[in-house]
Amino acid sequence: MLIRRSSSVSLSRRPGRGAARASAVGLALVLLAGCSGDDTPVVTRTGTDAPTSDTTEPGTPNPGPLVPDGIDEALVPFYSQQIAWQACGDRECATVEAPLDWADAGAGSTRLALERAVAEGEAQGSLLINPGGPGSSGIDFLDYGVSLISPEVREQFHVVGFDPRGVAASDGVACLDDAAKDAALSKDYDYSSPEDLAELEADATAYGEACLEKTGELLGHVDTQSAAKDMDLIRALVGDEKLNYLGYSYGTQLGAAYAGQFPDRVGRLVLDGAVDITLDADESSLQQAQGFERALRAYVTDCQANEENCPLTGSVDDGLAQIKALVDAAYENPLPTDSGRELTQTLAFYGIAVTLYNDSSWPMLTDALAGAIGEGDGTYLLYLADVYNDRQADGTFASNSSEAFRAIGCLDGRGNSDPAHMAAEAEKIREAAPTLGESFGYGALLCKNWPVPAAEVTYDISAPGAAPIVVIGTTNDPATPYEWSQALAKTLESAVLVTWEGEGHTAYGRSNECITVAVDQYLLEGTVPQDGLQC
Repeated sequence: MLIRRSSSVSLSRRPGRGAARASAVGLALVLLAGCSGDDTPVVTRTGTDAPTSDTTEPGTPNPGPLVPDGIDEALVPFYSQQIAWQACGDRECATVEAPLDWADAGAGSTRLALERAVAEGEAQGSLLINPGGPGSSGIDFLDYGVSLISPEVREQFHVVGFDPRGVAASDGVACLDDAAKDAALSKDYDYSSPEDLAELEADATAYGEACLEKTGELLGHVDTQSAAKDMDLIRALVGDEKLNYLGYSYGTQLGAAYAGQFPDRVGRLVLDGAVDITLDADESSLQQAQGFERALRAYVTDCQANEENCPLTGSVDDGLAQIKALVDAAYENPLPTDSGRELTQTLAFYGIAVTLYNDSSWPMLTDALAGAIGEGDGTYLLYLADVYNDRQADGTFASNSSEAFRAIGCLDGRGNSDPAHMAAEAEKIREAAPTLGESFGYGALLCKNWPVPAAEVTYDISAPGAAPIVVIGTTNDPATPYEWSQALAKTLESAVLVTWEGEGHTAYGRSNECITVAVDQYLLEGTVPQDGLQC
């Protein structure tokens, strides 16, 4: 199955293993974010009255909503909202209403939560940002996202974080209570067993039914195409004629969906750590598995060369084999931890994968593996898995990211769930990614019986007529392999490709001056980088 694609954050310090075991260390990786409870029902508004903002006295006013010419009359009330910002800490927040169903604007509305960092100088407009996922909160990402953006850009743009429909502080997808969610995220399956595959399908079916019961009609309208339409609504409400946007990871898919639907409203779009929107589910899983395999190989090489406490002995291939042996053994014999919870095979995979998003996290993986391989202690690796899953120490979850991830993914496309086909694809993945590839197969079962139909893409994915778009790829990106950025740059007619020769997921804000200058000049002046620029 695909794992979440979200922008990662550098660690400010390397914690000691003792600190990790005391649950006193923080892993600064923005992978899952949000603030809506998993068992809170979603309230969807109905009726045709014009939506109104529930904010109070505005701080920095907007130029006013820009209602596009020629739009459907039923959409005019949405595009005519007078958004007002209210203070929330050192930021400004607002809530706006979007059509629940963009194809039937009279069918009701859904809330979208926004937060912005006001420009530090005279603003030339707003810059929307999205950290990826799908299912990650742009509001929770805002503080860190602002730190990735150069001061010169922050001076001239209001930086706007938003929670896409179904996510976090917007009306959100809800499915399981915390205990059931914890069990689902920890459960192992033997993919070679027909009985286990049947159990996986049954569990996934029950999961979807729970989502429909708790989320209601919104569950059928959280697709990427609809979320991109929401972005156009936000663009208009903040008073920008064209969209300026910085999308990381899955956020590139969201940005490409915007460009495809509104090519004439494309301003300056930066798509960093791109998703190849032309791939089917099988090829996406295969290539992502290969991406993580390459990243893990780079980690093992570095660990053996530079880490005094590296537990991986022998050659690089030997080290990879030792990691595989650890993960495989956790299926039959989960590792004990200080909390009393067990580190299952699934959780071991999450704990390893989360550190590969940023090479500054590699020392943490070394410490976790030293405990697991050297001492049979899964405490630190479980801690890392909990960071990936946004699980807190008390067993609650800080976001609905895993639910939103599945709901959005199942609406955006379904894989081939024929048993023989899945078995053949799983074998192909294991051959291409022998260390962790086992975790990337059989994802089609998660969406096979999803209770709402998949969304139909109704736009030209090449976005003909759009202004120049900047696509950035990192050469050893695990979550969105470099080939995906190359492919998206070819798919979008007006795109140019900028390459960072580096490790980890995404580039702008964590790479080098070459990337920073290229992006800043584009955002500030509209200067398009040379296609094929290598940094």
